[in-house]
Amino acid sequence: MDLDILDLSYESTVHRLDYIVKDARAWTSSDIDPQKCIIYLDDGIEREFYEMAEYITYSPIPTVLRHPSQFSAPYTMRLMEDVRAQLDQPPGVVVLDGLPLNDISVSEAIDIHWTIGQKIGRTVAQKWNGTMVYHVRDTGVQFGYGVRGSYTSIELLFHNDNAFGVAIPRYVGLLCLMPSYKGGLSRFCSFYTIHNMMLEKYPKLLARLYKPVLWDRQAEHAPDEPRAALAPVFRFDGERLWTRANPSLVFAGYKVAEIDIDPLTEDAINALKEVSEEPSIWFELPIERNHIQYINNIDIAHYRSEIVDHPDPDKKRHLIRTWHRDAGQVTYDG
Repeated sequence: MDLDILDLSYESTVHRLDYIVKDARAWTSSDIDPQKCIIYLDDGIEREFYEMAEYITYSPIPTVLRHPSQFSAPYTMRLMEDVRAQLDQPPGVVVLDGLPLNDISVSEAIDIHWTIGQKIGRTVAQKWNGTMVYHVRDTGVQFGYGVRGSYTSIELLFHNDNAFGVAIPRYVGLLCLMPSYKGGLSRFCSFYTIHNMMLEKYPKLLARLYKPVLWDRQAEHAPDEPRAALAPVFRFDGERLWTRANPSLVFAGYKVAEIDIDPLTEDAINALKEVSEEPSIWFELPIERNHIQYINNIDIAHYRSEIVDHPDPDKKRHLIRTWHRDAGQVTYDG
């Protein structure tokens, strides 16, 4: 193996999911009522949020030192346990609607988001430098090596977070401080449904995706480490399908490694992209101010349309993201 490529191909396995999944994991848009993904927060939980915000203001510590045990918020913590259970059921998307952003400060909101998210799972680093609280907004830089799509306004094709990384977060949390002025639509689909369609339409190309492909690591590594990684898109452990999906970063991976992508691999990635964009398999659910959105990052893919920001700098799209993963260490590579 080329020393300039991080070899994660140990994830390859002789097992393949070689049958059509017919249970609820392989849902389509007709199976989902997006409104049922939304939990409207009641007065009791809102009151606990105000109490948490007051405690945060008068008991300052760094955000990453906040923990649910520091607060008396039984209704909220019970709700978050229910959210965790709901994320493990189809469709794997939950939105909390009602965080009182007009009445609490941004720093209080971020600390609340950080605290309650720990009931979803342990919070882990989102960058190699140890960044734990990640700001999702257009920084004005161009997408490319070392610039993640979350820092730009570009369309993000169906993917899961950190598909190129050593460790993939199991859940993703997004606090919406300010939504998009235009665009920024969120869509969701099941990896099992994508796999079913690939098996039916493109079985040979699907087989290619069980073998390693190259990934752009987006400069999330030590300075002397490889810029590209090698890992399969799909693997199956006999019970669960594990997926790394991000077509843009596969194509970029070959460029970073200075290796020409072969026709079979190119066709396979394009087929994956084509299938995931089939309107019958995804649903839309906008993320708005006062929302906290949680996603099962293992079982579902998510998409974001291109963003047009508000001309007023104070009204530009701004989300706060957390990653949650109980396996491995809290570091980026886990």
